[in-house]
Order: sequence, then structure tokens, then C-alpha cells
Amino acid sequence: MSAGRLLSQAKVNLFLRVLAREASGFHQIETLFQRIALGDDVLVRAGAAGRSLDCRGADVGPVERNLAWRAAVAYAEAAGWPAGFAIEIDKRIPVGAGLGGGSADAAAVLRILNALAPAPLPDERLLALGLALGADVPFLATEHARALAWGRGERLLALPPLPPRRLAVLMPDAAVPTADAYGWLSADRGAFAPEARLLDADACATWAGVAALAANDFEAPVASRVPAVRRLADARPLFAPPLPPGVLAPVYRMSGSGAAWFLLLADERLGLDLGDSADWRATWTETAAEVAAVERTA
Repeated sequence: MSAGRLLSQAKVNLFLRVLAREASGFHQIETLFQRIALGDDVLVRAGAAGRSLDCRGADVGPVERNLAWRAAVAYAEAAGWPAGFAIEIDKRIPVGAGLGGGSADAAAVLRILNALAPAPLPDERLLALGLALGADVPFLATEHARALAWGRGERLLALPPLPPRRLAVLMPDAAVPTADAYGWLSADRGAFAPEARLLDADACATWAGVAALAANDFEAPVASRVPAVRRLADARPLFAPPLPPGVLAPVYRMSGSGAAWFLLLADERLGLDLGDSADWRATWTETAAEVAAVERTA
């Protein structure tokens, strides 16, 4: 039996535009993915008797619907290996937050199994397995700290990492199912869908450039329907302190389809105390310049 461990890093969307809906029902997107240091601990034992999943720290629903479980099953079917596996996850990434927690765990399982496999799958096959699981999984199955993404998230352009910056995740007492968020966005837009833009990698080459682009199409439709998210949206003035000349303002946006918001201190000279709030719990972390590597443990 072989085993591997990985920190499945969460992500934020530094900008996110939702485009037209395909005949398949999926939407095209344009986004800038950024990994963060916050992550779940994922351990996979390949060659175990039977198949099992033990997830500690959060209720993630039925095993057969868990993305990490589905990733292991998909890998076994594609590679013909392993017949049995045991997955253990210690959850730290909030569920239903838009931080890609389930996708990160699925991507970690794919990466671990591929590192352990006697005949690893090629990268393009691994990313195809990831895409079948969700739009965030292909990026999180790579070794990119940052990337522009198009299509359903499978068309990726890796970008050089930027210097790490402090980032706070603000999680309200609510979770937002991704399917609901897309439904609300479609209902608000009607037949309208924005056109794709020519995304410029050079515009994302600095934190100042990223801050100028930051936006999220999901913010208005989700905040208008989820009171806890609305309170976070209304808190924006709290995070706009007076700034010395030349200091870059914080970036305050919702990540993914919500419910979490992130506060990015894009300027290393800026400090900010969030204080206490009855409307959210705050977790400080930082943006990641590197992607965690698979550690073989057996």
C-alpha cells in the first residue's frame, strides 16, 4: 500500500465574469485564480482494502456526492488503478464559501493518486478528469499559484506569482450552493450575457493592476437574496480606511459564488484590524506564491 499527503490550498477569484450559458447548461467564465495559504489536509492511501472517506471538521454530505470521493473513483476508472483507496480529510476551508474547498480536495486526490500511480496519467487527462468535477478543479489540479482562466475554467494561462500579501477570509453564517448562485444571476440578467474580453496578462502583472480589475458578477444577485451576504457587502466602508499618499487601497470582494468575502491587503505597507463582528468570522491567511507538493508518506 502506498500513501501521499497534500495541503489542498483554497483559492479566491480576484476577478470573475460570467458569460453566456452553453446549450449544455454550463456557463462560460473569465476569471483570475489566486491560491491562498489556507487549506485542508488530505491523505490518500492507495491499495487499501475497499474504498472509504473520512472527513473531519465539517459536514460535507453523502460520501458518494463528495468531490474528493468522486475524484478517486474517476481516477481509478481512467487509470485502472487503484482498486481500493482510503481518503482522510481534515477540513479548514469553510464549506459553501466560494473558496473552492471541495474542488481543492478533489484536485488534491487527483494529484496524490497521480504521484503514487505506477503509470501516471498525462497532465491533459488529469485536467479533463478535473473539469468533469467542477470549474475550479482543473486550476487546482495544476501547480500554478495564479492563472487566468476561460471557458468553463479549463483554458488556463499560468501567470508568474506575485509577492504574498495578507488576506482575510470573512465567512458569514450562511452557505451559497453554486447552482443557486448561477440561477439567481441568470434570473437577474434575463437573456443578456456580457461579451468576452481580451484578457491582458500584463494588466495582472502587479498588485496595483489586479486591484484595478477586481470585480465579481455574483456579488449583486447573491447579496440581494442572502441577508448574511448582504451585510458583508454593506460592510465595504469599514474596509476603506484613509490612506497615505501612494498606498494601494485594500481589495474587498466576494470569492466565487459566495458566501465568503475576502479582504486583500494588496499593499504590504497597509495594516488593518478587522475587530469583532456578529456578522462574520474572520480568518487571516495570505496569498500563495507556491503550490504545495505531494508528500509520499508510505
